[in-house]
Amino acid sequence: MRELTKIQSIILAVGALLMVVGTGCVVFDFMPQIASVVFAVGAVMFVAMQAQNVYTGSNFTIIRLRRIMLFADACFIIAAVLLLENAYRFIFPLFQGSIEGYNNYVRYINNNWVVALLVAAILEMYTTHRIESEIKKS
Repeated sequence: MRELTKIQSIILAVGALLMVVGTGCVVFDFMPQIASVVFAVGAVMFVAMQAQNVYTGSNFTIIRLRRIMLFADACFIIAAVLLLENAYRFIFPLFQGSIEGYNNYVRYINNNWVVALLVAAILEMYTTHRIESEIKKS
């Protein structure tokens, strides 16, 4: 895998830190609107730097793990969008016309950022560990 430059590594670490801080502030209800923006900025930074870290080899296992990592990155972005929706309710007016619409909003959108974030975090930990061990093997 191509190594990130020092600046890219710093941006990756700052993005991860912003996601953790944003999540913590939302969970503990400390300025949730600002925290959701902090999380979204961190997610964009983190995902952008991970997209820069490409694999040019031919090991099929690493290629597969890299694809899973890209899916985890998409889950981070989905979590950021859903978290912004929880804070600012920009989609909610489309659903509030009827009780069925409100129920669908609560079922499919409200607080489901937690699920997307959990999936992304588990996949990210798994792929990071496995890619590292596969690179050590070869």
